[in-house]
Amino acid sequence: MDVKLRRVVAVVGLLAGLASGAWGADPLLLYLGVSLPPIQRVGVLVLGAVLGGLIGFIVFPQLVWAVLAGTRRLEGSLSRVPIPDMVAGTVGLICGLLIANLLTYPFSRLPSVGPFLPPVASIIIGYLGASLAVHRRDELAGLVPFLGRWAGKERTRDGMAKILDTSAIIDGRIVDVCQTGFLEGPVVIPSFVLEELRHIADSADGTRRNRGRRGLEVLAQLQQTPGVPVQVWDKDVPGRDVDSKLLRLARQMRGKVVTNDFNLNRVCAVQGIPVLNLNELANALKPRVLPGEEMSVHILRDGKEAGQGVGYLDDGTMIVVEGGKRHIGETIEVAVTSVLQTAAGRMIFARPKLDKAG
Repeated sequence: MDVKLRRVVAVVGLLAGLASGAWGADPLLLYLGVSLPPIQRVGVLVLGAVLGGLIGFIVFPQLVWAVLAGTRRLEGSLSRVPIPDMVAGTVGLICGLLIANLLTYPFSRLPSVGPFLPPVASIIIGYLGASLAVHRRDELAGLVPFLGRWAGKERTRDGMAKILDTSAIIDGRIVDVCQTGFLEGPVVIPSFVLEELRHIADSADGTRRNRGRRGLEVLAQLQQTPGVPVQVWDKDVPGRDVDSKLLRLARQMRGKVVTNDFNLNRVCAVQGIPVLNLNELANALKPRVLPGEEMSVHILRDGKEAGQGVGYLDDGTMIVVEGGKRHIGETIEVAVTSVLQTAAGRMIFARPKLDKAG
C-alpha cells in the first residue's frame, strides 16, 4: 500500500474509531444499567472515544490491507479461469442455490435446526452445482442455449489448445505437423517456456546454445505458418519448475501438452492430462513391415552381436542384418525376419536374401 494511502486510511480509521467510541459509550452504560452524573458521563464518552480512536487507528488500516490483498489474490485467480468455465460455474451455482432453497423451505420452520438448514444447504448444493457444471461444461452447452455460444461453439471452432513444451519446440517437427493441417486448435507457447529457451540460447555450452537458437527459429517459423493461430501465454503460473507449470496450465486451459519428453509424457498420463507425443506420432506413421517382406538396405556398420550389420531406412528405422558384417559399405537385398517395437522406436531384424535362398 502507498505511504500516502496508508496515512489517509489511518486518519479515516482514527476518525471512525473516535465517532464509534463516543457513540457506543452511552448505549453501553444504558445496557449495563449504570447511571452517572453528567460530568462522569462526559468522561466516559471521552474515554470511549479515545479507546475507539486507538482501535480504529491500529486495526482499520490492517483490515483494509487484508481486504485489498485478498481482492488482488481473488482477481489473479479469476483471471486464469477460462471464460466458458466462469459462465458454466455461474449457471451451476444459480441452479444449486435454487434447488437448495426449494428443498429446505418446508423444513425452515422446524425448531432449533430449521433456521440453519437453508444457509448450510445453499453452501453445499451451490458448490456441488458449480463444480458439476464446470466439469460437464460441454454436455451442459448443448442444453443451455446461451452457454453453448460461450462453450460449445468456441470449443468447436478453436478446438483444444495445444501447449508446447521446450523439447517439442527444439525438435522442430511441430512446424511440419502444423503445416499439414492435422493439428487442430490454437498453439499456445507459455512465457516460462520462452524464458527457458532464452536461457538455453544464452548458454555457454555450444551444443545447448545451438539447440536454444534452433528452438527460437522454430517459433518464428511457426508464427509465420498460415492458418496456425499461435498464442503466447504471458500470465504467471505457480509451480516449482517448467514441467509443473506446464501441467498446471494445461489443467487450467483444459488443453493438451505437446512434448517429446518421455518423463513428462508419463506424468501427464498419471495425472489424466491429455498429451501429444511427437515421437509416438512419428512411430505410428512409419510404414508397417511384415516378416518375409524384402527390401534394399545399405549396411553402414557392424552390430553388437558377432556377424551383425546395421543399416537404416529413410525414416530412420534401424535394421539389424544377421550375417551382414561382411557386407558393410554395400547395398544388399534382405528379407525381414522379425520386428521389435520399443519405447525408443522400432527395430527390424533381417537376413540377407542370398543367405535365405541358400
